[in-house]
Amino acid sequence: MGGLAVALALASSVTWGIADFGGGLVSRRLPTLTVTVVSQSAGFAALLIVFGARGAHLDGRSFAIGLAAGAGGGAGLAAFYRALAVGTMSIVSPIVACGAVVPFAISIATGERPSTIALAGAGVALAGAVLASAEERRAAARERGQAVILAAIAAGALGLFTYFLGLGSREGTALSTLVGARVGSLTLLLVLAIALRAPLRLGRAALLPVAAIGLCDVAANALFALASGHGLLALVSVLGSLYPVMTVLLAHVFLGERLTPLQLAGVGVALAGVAALSVG
Repeated sequence: MGGLAVALALASSVTWGIADFGGGLVSRRLPTLTVTVVSQSAGFAALLIVFGARGAHLDGRSFAIGLAAGAGGGAGLAAFYRALAVGTMSIVSPIVACGAVVPFAISIATGERPSTIALAGAGVALAGAVLASAEERRAAARERGQAVILAAIAAGALGLFTYFLGLGSREGTALSTLVGARVGSLTLLLVLAIALRAPLRLGRAALLPVAAIGLCDVAANALFALASGHGLLALVSVLGSLYPVMTVLLAHVFLGERLTPLQLAGVGVALAGVAALSVG
């Protein structure tokens, strides 16, 4: 796969990892749905500014595919942030990383044919991401079970999100797909917020970090959308799914969550997979 696609996809995974770490952290002291709605709104505002500044025209097909992506993204983010809030990041992240199987499988089933080396690299990279973030000893049994269920829901929903985000960007324009995705996610999240009577206001102290999370998230989406236009979606989706490595590293640095030898080995395995995927 081309170097540009690899670089963009890896950059998206790093940025997603930062956003997910921040989202999970603030969701421990603020309502999860509120954090998700406000962060998504901040990202949408930034996206509209870029759209207007470029004088872009909305591509109907890309926008429609983006709406489908947004439905999965909104549901996935809400489930992911809640899972991170009730369990430790080390158990949630590897499960969510497996969501890359969804766009990978759909892309292969619909005709993409990566090389044998690239396929092997994708499998190794995904396995490394799971190993790098797999170790959990602190959560109570009930919290652990709840976190696993929420993480599994997030994995499936976010897997669909990445597939449709990449598809819309490949078949039309990335910017129109991004706008559609944000409209879809915000619509779903606002409906949930109204149904659950969730507060939609944050204090000044919390507003800035939550808005920053939204900006990171939309930047990661844009990087992934651009990567999808330069490489096979099956492979780009795997590289974009490596964000749990960044989330876990940040949790280690800032929260003191212990990195085990297995996790450190997982980082090395993931990097080996990325190298194989790049040359394949």
